[in-house]
Amino acid sequence: MFLVILYSILLISGMVCSQAVNLSSIKPGLDLITKICLAYIMIGVGLEFIIDKKRLKNYGFDFLFAFLAAALPWILCAVYFAMVFKTNWNHALLIGVFAAPTSAGVLFAMLAAAGLKKTWVFQKAQVLAVFDDFDAILLLIPLQIAFIGLRPELFVVVAGILALLSTAYFKLNSWKTPHGQGWMVFYSIMMVTLVELVKAYGQIDLGVLLPSFVLGAVIYYEHNAINGDRPFLFDQIIKALFIFLVGCSLPKMAVAHVNAGILACHVAALTVLSNLGKCFLFFCYKKEAGWKDRLALSVAMFPRGEVGAGVLFIALGYGLEGVAMNAAGLSLGLNLCLTGLFIMIVKRLQKA
Repeated sequence: MFLVILYSILLISGMVCSQAVNLSSIKPGLDLITKICLAYIMIGVGLEFIIDKKRLKNYGFDFLFAFLAAALPWILCAVYFAMVFKTNWNHALLIGVFAAPTSAGVLFAMLAAAGLKKTWVFQKAQVLAVFDDFDAILLLIPLQIAFIGLRPELFVVVAGILALLSTAYFKLNSWKTPHGQGWMVFYSIMMVTLVELVKAYGQIDLGVLLPSFVLGAVIYYEHNAINGDRPFLFDQIIKALFIFLVGCSLPKMAVAHVNAGILACHVAALTVLSNLGKCFLFFCYKKEAGWKDRLALSVAMFPRGEVGAGVLFIALGYGLEGVAMNAAGLSLGLNLCLTGLFIMIVKRLQKA
């Protein structure tokens, strides 16, 4: 519960800071640090990603269910942005991805702290949460291509994406290289440097999410339920800094013409829609678990966090702003605040 409260306070504090303080003079430095933190986080997501290639059929269903559980919140929120805020469809679809990924780090830590580590819900959520982080990255690819436009560089980007995905599959968990906290930071800095150089001199923007994920996926790593041998405290410091910096990155809120009560209703509606999409999982795994376990799994997938914040940061990089962006950020903060309640519901359902 402490992590959830801390993340929520930091995100909201960053958002307040972005409105109250003129950060334009240090924005390039803040953006660079934010990208390094994001690269670190995505390398960590890649480290946790593991599949048994002998059971691809079983994982195929998990991947499909995770994809749909990620896509439905995205679609619902994107439609809301387009219909209610009259946001351009390209913008609405990109901003809406913030609702897709479950926060694997927060989820694993909270479920373990609640004593649910040995349950079916934890074991299934462990797979699905990593898959839907990956699915969120896949959803971003065509949307980022739409912003780049149909240019020769587009084909290079597509080729690069396919090469990265192939590398992740064929070299999964095979590269024996150090991955302690110092090395993780070093890899993150190098990844951001490489991506920025390619963007500056090659006019090709792959972003840091997918390359960082693939790097983490190919590194040999002793997997377990939560954080392996990566120092938990250091991980949380990086994530906490990232959450705060994402809040700081939000543009000045253009809500002078929006009543605070109406804005609160928009935030509540987005939060409900994003979590309603995750309830798709209730209709899956009927042969494996009863309705209480399936409902608990759906609720367990509600928590959002650093990857969703990363999506908002990417949207900001394309110049997206306005009420829709602010409502998305506030919805993410509200969802973080409610994570403790979500875990309590899961625990109650497991005891019922």
